[in-house]
Amino acid sequence: MPKAAPSLTLALLQGREAVMAYFRPLLNKHNLTEQQWRVIRILKQAPDFTLESRDLAALACILRPSLTGVLVRLEKAGHVRRWKPETDQRRLCVTLTDQGHEVFAQMSKGMNRQYQKIQQRLGEDDYQTLMDLLSRLRDLQP
Repeated sequence: MPKAAPSLTLALLQGREAVMAYFRPLLNKHNLTEQQWRVIRILKQAPDFTLESRDLAALACILRPSLTGVLVRLEKAGHVRRWKPETDQRRLCVTLTDQGHEVFAQMSKGMNRQYQKIQQRLGEDDYQTLMDLLSRLRDLQP
């Protein structure tokens, strides 16, 4: 029986799980899910700390129906504010609140320490190669 070829999708998932093991304890400490942290981090980097929900969903790799639940919980916690522009009520915008900025500030040092640990374990060259390859992979078009 021929040996099965290695699965790229499985290897990516396993790599993701290995990496997330570095971050989950910090997320749990702050009562945030991975998706909630992605939303906070992406909004922190956005112009005026605001994005339309459809753009946020794409950047955070969260399906739009799932993003709704994530945003509801983040809004209840006071980390984001959702609003519709007066000029176009079909659009939904999401803004990081002062409390959201505070959570980001509280977590960023710990998250950066975890990134440094991963980089040290892989080595700088391999880490950069991995990031470059993932960037190329992300840009592939079917």
